Amino acid sequence: MSHSQHSIYVFDAYGTLFDVHAAVRKHATAVGPDAQFLSELWRAKQLEYSWMLTLMGRYRDFWALTEEALDYALARVPSADHSLRDKLLGAYWSCDCYADVPEVFQQLKQRGARLAVLSNGSPKMLQAAIANAGIGDSLDEVISVDEIRIYKPDPRVYDLVTTRFRAFPEAISFQSSNRWDAAGASAYGFRSVWINRNGMPEEYNDIRPAAVLPNLTGLLTL
Repeated sequence: MSHSQHSIYVFDAYGTLFDVHAAVRKHATAVGPDAQFLSELWRAKQLEYSWMLTLMGRYRDFWALTEEALDYALARVPSADHSLRDKLLGAYWSCDCYADVPEVFQQLKQRGARLAVLSNGSPKMLQAAIANAGIGDSLDEVISVDEIRIYKPDPRVYDLVTTRFRAFPEAISFQSSNRWDAAGASAYGFRSVWINRNGMPEEYNDIRPAAVLPNLTGLLTL
């Protein structure tokens, strides 16, 4: 499918634009031998809490879930130095941006595309990460689920995009590194592109993405 058929590109934030494991990696030596396990558990619980709350019809913002998930991960990893909690949260607040992001954003903008973020992140989290990455000027919209207090992949979250841009779902190219998010976007009707940064196996075989890429660069020729 030619890029010219999509004038709106919407990106998930955490894992897609920002490296969710950068926070622990910055302090890996201090955390100790179980640093990678701690980071993976932190991320897994953060997402699990978002899904559980939405299923229960409840809501706490993503920063609260990020803190609670880290507390759980630290409790599960006794070898980790628990005094690093504040440093780890501080590093997450300004997550590193992946190297491919600024260039791809710039090229898409030069083609006249409109760019947006659709994220579980709270508005303040997104503002901090986007400012740290220096990509704010490329973004037309930054949309947080906080507007409706429901987490992805609930269809009402993807509705935020079509409403904001006054566009049909098929006019939107949605990029996420999270396979479950790409599935949610496909089910909603977006052209979803799975940015499989970590070489993960395929899943959700009944709800395929339109394309699978190892990073964002492939969007320029898709």
